[in-house]
Amino acid sequence: MIDITSSLLTARSFLFVPADRTERYAKALASGADVVVIDLEDAIAHDGKDRARALLDGAWGDLAHEDRVVIRINGLDSLELADDAALCASLGPAGVMVPKAESAHSLAAFHARMGGIPLIPMIETAVGYAAVDALARADGTARLAFGNIDFQADLGMVPGPDQAELAPARFGIVVASRAAGIAAPIDGITLETGKGGEITAATHRAIRFGFAGKLCIHPDQIAPVHAAFAPSPEDAAWARRVVAAADDSKGAAIRVDGRMVDRAVILLAERVLALASQTDRQRR
Repeated sequence: MIDITSSLLTARSFLFVPADRTERYAKALASGADVVVIDLEDAIAHDGKDRARALLDGAWGDLAHEDRVVIRINGLDSLELADDAALCASLGPAGVMVPKAESAHSLAAFHARMGGIPLIPMIETAVGYAAVDALARADGTARLAFGNIDFQADLGMVPGPDQAELAPARFGIVVASRAAGIAAPIDGITLETGKGGEITAATHRAIRFGFAGKLCIHPDQIAPVHAAFAPSPEDAAWARRVVAAADDSKGAAIRVDGRMVDRAVILLAERVLALASQTDRQRR
């Protein structure tokens, strides 16, 4: 059973750091990112996997915020899995990110092997996308993440700047998450590493689709991602009115600002207030 109070479920930003760059761990945790993803997969060359695991194992005790650390392992069909699994079971991170997830059965079996550590399956292949509903419902799945770069490579896609070609995949991942009753998913990376308009536009696109988090590859991406997710004062005020009216109604039908309010609207208002609270805490 996933702890629904876990910050993993409400995190907006997930910042990758290579497992073999231990000097970056503390900097990543101090960057303002909600979650730091220590990467044993793409960031590490094949002949450097053992060294990366050893470095992560040795540095773990010095981390100040292990509850904000996720480890991205190698794939469930990888020869590295046994060693990755043993390390994760020993360290007990906040979650394990599973790349190229394709089988709900394999995912559930891995979750049992991990003793209940929450999983973030990455949808990065055509096979994974075809199984997205089952992956979302698999035992251990906390949230889905979209590996947009690997996904388009697997399908031979060459999306334009607006990535309109990936819209069906993004929509499907959000729908699968909602239908499974899990937290809203995490959108993929943006290659621009500065604080320019591309990361802001990409985050706003993710929000329009219903994503509630963003994978990041540079600390400079954190502030614009959080700014995009932060509700406006007007939105926060509306959400407070909705929640207050719902509390006062004791289950009766209500109207706010001249519009009927149902359970879906109340849930949206609660989400807005949660985001507003995160933003306020970050500014203190």
